[in-house]
Amino acid sequence: MSQNCFLKQILEPPQYAFDKDGVLYRPTHKELWQTFFTRLNPSRSRGHWLSLFSWIVVAILVVPFILFFTSFFSWPLFACAFVYSMVLMGSHGTLYLHRYGTHRAYRFKSKWALFVVRNLVIKIIPEEIYVISHHVHHKYSEQPGDPYNVHGGWLYCFLADANHQVINQEMDESTYNKVKALLSHMGVKTNSYQQYLKWGSICHPLRTIAHYFLNWAFWFGFFYLVGGLPLAVAIFAGAGTWAVGIRTFNYEGHGKGKDKRQDGIDFNRTDLSINQVWPGYVAGEWHNNHHLYPSGARSGFLPYQVDLPWYFISGMKKLGLVKNIIDPKEDFLKKHYHPYQENKTVSNKRPSAIGQLQEDKPSS
Repeated sequence: MSQNCFLKQILEPPQYAFDKDGVLYRPTHKELWQTFFTRLNPSRSRGHWLSLFSWIVVAILVVPFILFFTSFFSWPLFACAFVYSMVLMGSHGTLYLHRYGTHRAYRFKSKWALFVVRNLVIKIIPEEIYVISHHVHHKYSEQPGDPYNVHGGWLYCFLADANHQVINQEMDESTYNKVKALLSHMGVKTNSYQQYLKWGSICHPLRTIAHYFLNWAFWFGFFYLVGGLPLAVAIFAGAGTWAVGIRTFNYEGHGKGKDKRQDGIDFNRTDLSINQVWPGYVAGEWHNNHHLYPSGARSGFLPYQVDLPWYFISGMKKLGLVKNIIDPKEDFLKKHYHPYQENKTVSNKRPSAIGQLQEDKPSS
């Protein structure tokens, strides 16, 4: 089976289908919401338990969000929550789920190092939901089948984890084993094929719920010991904000469906991805650079492109915790940035046609 054929069949198509006659079908808001609530109903298909669980996580985090603003609000706590959610959680998403989970841009030398990094922040997104669908996104970016296709609209992207990112419920054993292998390096204990037929997922519900419970209990206890209930509530409120905001990133990161790419900044021209300063600074997500070099452990290539996840990866390398790091910076500079700068210099030095005519015109 070719890679194209394989990736085409590993996600469960929505009720309205990804395409009509090979062209992206843009569903109405009514169709999106109908599919969303269907996908939150495990009685329709047991595989929908993971979508339901993902949104239960968000619903639970509404509680500390409300408590923070009604009972514990202060500007210092707000700053702590802001930095934790935007910088620490954002960078961790890039570091762990994106560069390691999907693209295997580096390797851990030990299971305990992976365990620590996997649980380095409050857990929000199940690996299965993110990693499997992200392989499809890169293969079919902005084409029918892209689970968060920017041309589908904002709501199409926002509800994607339930509507488009669920794994196919009818895979044969050979295909399932190939899909399962996409998570083999992440420390996720995967279901057997028989368990997949029962639960419709790669991860088991009991193990997943237990992992979240232990992760949340540890971090709530940690922040409680550091700063009492107000700090713990503030940090979990920030985590809830990130859980909602991350669902809109791909829509923003692909220019909201418009061509916002800039010469000398966005060198990948195969899709509408753009390098944005805010996601770049807080999470190392220079998105156009990433689409140019998806398997890179670094996506901040230019001096101003701060890349916090890359600094963390570099630090782990110095400590002997990771290996096989893929760094495409030199290739980017050689093939893209330096040729652009050279062409720009030549263009600036070349006289305009009018200027040349004036120089050639004999004086009277």
